[in-house]
Amino acid sequence: MKKTFSLVLLAVFTIAFSQKKWSLQECVDYAEKNNLQVISNQYSTDIQAKNLEIAKRQKLPSVSGNINNNADFGQGRDYIGQSVRTDAFNNNTSIGANVELYNNGRLRKSAEKSQYDLDASLLDAEKVKNDISLNIAQQYLQVLLNKEVKKITDESVANAEKVLTRAKITTKVGTTPKTIEAEATASLAREKQKQKSAEIDIQRSLFSLAMLLQLKDYKAFDVQEVPLPNLLDAPLSSTDNIVEKAFDNQPQIKAAETRILSAQKQIEIAKTAFYPSISASAGVGTSYYDYFSSSKDVGFFKQYQDKFGQQVGVSANIPIFNKGITKLQVEQAKISENSAKNSLEMQKVEVQQNVQKAYFDANANYENYLAALEAEKSTKLALDFAGKSYEAGKTTIYDLNMARNNYVNAQGSVSQAKYNYIFSMKLLNFYAGIPISL
Repeated sequence: MKKTFSLVLLAVFTIAFSQKKWSLQECVDYAEKNNLQVISNQYSTDIQAKNLEIAKRQKLPSVSGNINNNADFGQGRDYIGQSVRTDAFNNNTSIGANVELYNNGRLRKSAEKSQYDLDASLLDAEKVKNDISLNIAQQYLQVLLNKEVKKITDESVANAEKVLTRAKITTKVGTTPKTIEAEATASLAREKQKQKSAEIDIQRSLFSLAMLLQLKDYKAFDVQEVPLPNLLDAPLSSTDNIVEKAFDNQPQIKAAETRILSAQKQIEIAKTAFYPSISASAGVGTSYYDYFSSSKDVGFFKQYQDKFGQQVGVSANIPIFNKGITKLQVEQAKISENSAKNSLEMQKVEVQQNVQKAYFDANANYENYLAALEAEKSTKLALDFAGKSYEAGKTTIYDLNMARNNYVNAQGSVSQAKYNYIFSMKLLNFYAGIPISL
């Protein structure tokens, strides 16, 4: 009974998963948690977090203990030159602590640099998530486009079936020759072929989206059909405002700016080597010594008590000459700062170009969309006239099929232009700081 119940429960879960249709947000959330590139960046961030923790702990004193045990065996000579045995056992125990009192802020500056490095790593991870989100959104729209094209082919198949049905009737009663029925049959076969191609395109785009999500069970994967408007608004007249917003919100820009701060902090760290450092130390220790040949052995704990000692010290390390290495390290850090500033400019140029390209694509796709709408309207009118003429016997089935093909192609062009324009506008909104959604 329990086994049967478990099998039924498993079947229910399997069916539920197979019937699940993913939204765009669910796809993005899943990818951000399971994508290997995101996980790899998370490991890098974790390493930077540990580096920050290590840098902060450098300010704390270090404490260590030491225990030494030595045994000596053999012959030796005493102070008057007689040969004697030197067998002995020696034990030393000590505990010491050391702390830096002054280093011109080197430890504090190191911790600040590690914080900048961590912040930059977090921004890198955000950039990876954004790239994945954009790829998923584009592929998600491709799935929706292919599904819309499939609906167009379904309608074409239905119309072709109606034409074939009428052709069979007119051929049977002798009104039209056999060639009309044959052409109607061939036209239906062509439309079914397009329908099958559309189905394959849906499965191919779903497979590509599942691979972006790195799903193992991609065969049961499907997405929600989102109703998108047929009438689209014109794009913005300028990208200046979007570029400025992109400079403020894009993580790659923020990461580049943060790395400049990290490079500047590294210059300060390198300069601390020009200044002296002061450290303090303290410790306690004791020892035990035993001659195996001596009959006057003082007990272990007695010696530990008698030989117990303490030590306190302060030392200063004053740099005088280190072959000019410190100066070279400062110059090297300044070169790294210039490199970081150049990287920032490169990131700004790339973002600006991406915004301008998205704006150009949006305008081009919108113009293409308007032209496709006009073509769809004209071909629909031509199809209506061709259908009426065919029914009246004034035109051939070949003319009707050509008119229908033109209309179907126009419908596909409208859908393609619409989805291209929607993605371009979503991309512009993304650079303006608006999350991608449908």
